[in-house]
Amino acid sequence: MLEKLTLNINKIGLIGFGKTGKAVANVILQCKEFRLEWVLRQRNLLENRSVPEFLGVESDHPGLIYSTSNTELETLIDKHPVDIIIDFSSENGIYTYFDIARDRGIKIISAVSHYEEKERKMFSILAKSNVVFWSPNITLGVNYLLFAAKFLKKIAPWVDIQISEEHFKEKKGISGTAIKIAEALDLEKSDINSVRAGGIVGKHEIIFGFPYQTVRLIHESISREAFGNGVLFVAENLINKPIGLYNFEDLLIPYFASK
Repeated sequence: MLEKLTLNINKIGLIGFGKTGKAVANVILQCKEFRLEWVLRQRNLLENRSVPEFLGVESDHPGLIYSTSNTELETLIDKHPVDIIIDFSSENGIYTYFDIARDRGIKIISAVSHYEEKERKMFSILAKSNVVFWSPNITLGVNYLLFAAKFLKKIAPWVDIQISEEHFKEKKGISGTAIKIAEALDLEKSDINSVRAGGIVGKHEIIFGFPYQTVRLIHESISREAFGNGVLFVAENLINKPIGLYNFEDLLIPYFASK
């Protein structure tokens, strides 16, 4: 009798369950290569409910919801161990899992839009013993846009560049993704034009002004589920990576290597 093949399914713990966290969970629940074990959030609303049941998704992932006010992460991981922690919480989320992840070798994927220098140093320390990934915007499309923009500027370093970012009315401050684009292209915040209006999920445009022509690179988010697709792309590409700190460019470069 032939033995049944056992798939090595990576277990995921998700920290943060706001609008984006819910969209990310929705995408993970529909993936067979990964398994959403649990969600940890600050509020105790929805505690002990099943994510598949709450989102109305047919899935065999357990995905139970826990609150930091009633559950310690160490206790949660003892009962429900995971291979990957995905962070969609805030810049303070790293303090929740730093010691536990380091002690247990758990991979970290952070999509938090901004960290101060202290938190960035903590990621560097964690990357000495763990696989760690951080991207302020974890959508595949916007990171491809950034990769292409840097390549174009390398070809024509003298080109005029302007960045435009559009988001929903409630979003405060300049988009973290737009700031990252500006930094990557050696531009100032003053080169970023911001628009806030209802109905917009998120749009970034880079305009390259050449003599007698322009090139426009545009990325527009239609749904927050795009973040979930990005998370799965990152998780898949980190499976065989050695210990270290990674960003999206590290994962994209191999796809552009000449064969």
